[in-house]
Order: sequence, then C-alpha cells, then structure tokens
Amino acid sequence: MIDMFERFADGARSAVVAAQQEAIRVCDPRIEASHLLIGAAVAADEPLRVLLAEEGLTVDGLRSDRAARTADAPLGDEDAAALEAIGIDLDEVRSRLEAAFGKGVLDGKSADRRGVANRLGHIPFDRAAKKSLELALREAIARRERVIRPEHILLGLLRSDDPATGALVEAHVPRAQLRQRLSGHLDAAA
Repeated sequence: MIDMFERFADGARSAVVAAQQEAIRVCDPRIEASHLLIGAAVAADEPLRVLLAEEGLTVDGLRSDRAARTADAPLGDEDAAALEAIGIDLDEVRSRLEAAFGKGVLDGKSADRRGVANRLGHIPFDRAAKKSLELALREAIARRERVIRPEHILLGLLRSDDPATGALVEAHVPRAQLRQRLSGHLDAAA
C-alpha cells in the first residue's frame, strides 16, 4: 500500500488522517470504511463539500448517522455479520445481557482501546477500508489520473461492498447518483 499512498494528493492524505482521527474520536481500534467516508468529507475542498452537502452528506450528518447505526452494534459490522452467518442474533444477545445486567451494559467504550491507539500513534485499517483505498487507486487509474484525490476515495467507497458505508450513503442518495455527480465533478476539474 506504500506505493499507493505516494500517489495521494494532499487532500487524499488529509482524508486518511481525518479518518484516523475519527476512529480515535469514537474509540474504534481500526480505521473503518465509514471513517474514510467521514474523513473524505472533512478533507473535501469547497466545491466537493458543496456537492456532498447537496446530496445530504455533511460531516455532522455522517457522524450522527454512523453513531446511530453503531449504537446497537458494539462488536462492529464485520463481527455482527460473521456471527449472523452462524446463526447468532446480536440484538437477541444484547436483549438478554441487558435483562441480566441492566440497560446499556454494552454501551461503554473501553478506555484501554483509546489509550493503545493514542500511545502507538497508529491505527490499522480494517479490510473494508483497505479495499476501498485499493478501489480508489483503481478509480484514478481508470480515469488516467496520476494522483488520488478525495473524490477517488469516495468513488472507491461507493464501489466497495461495505454494508455500513453503503447504508450511510444510501440513507441520503443512491450510490449511482452520487457516483455520477462525483465523476462529473472530476471531469469538470480536469
């Protein structure tokens, strides 16, 4: 991935840094694709920020939507999907734990997790985030562009199969519509 990061324009680098800061802010042990979505919105220049806002994708809105979607999923989306595949319903587990130990028993974040991230200064990307960044590179290559910009990261996220990020976007705008707008935005900037 080092070669890919050499192709990142300043805005794309800022998006990745903002994604890391977002993961730290919410005490997540890994940078997820949804953090990249928020990071790209944070790092967006004014024209891109306006485009995203027109589609209902603002930094505050994305943070709020993500918090609402993850409030009931303390293990994370990948964990929930893996458990669901073997017949374990996290909602049922949560209900039983709250019945036994009190409401909100799973809501706290471990101070330990945040401390490790702050001490090490590095938070790894989860699989979906890595895939989204690889797809961002492919988007730039397909467009014959030499650098990766926040728009390419967004296009990579739209191509990814990460359900959490897809849900955040689809709550406001169809993926195909946002993809078309982002492509037009890049075309106009070329």
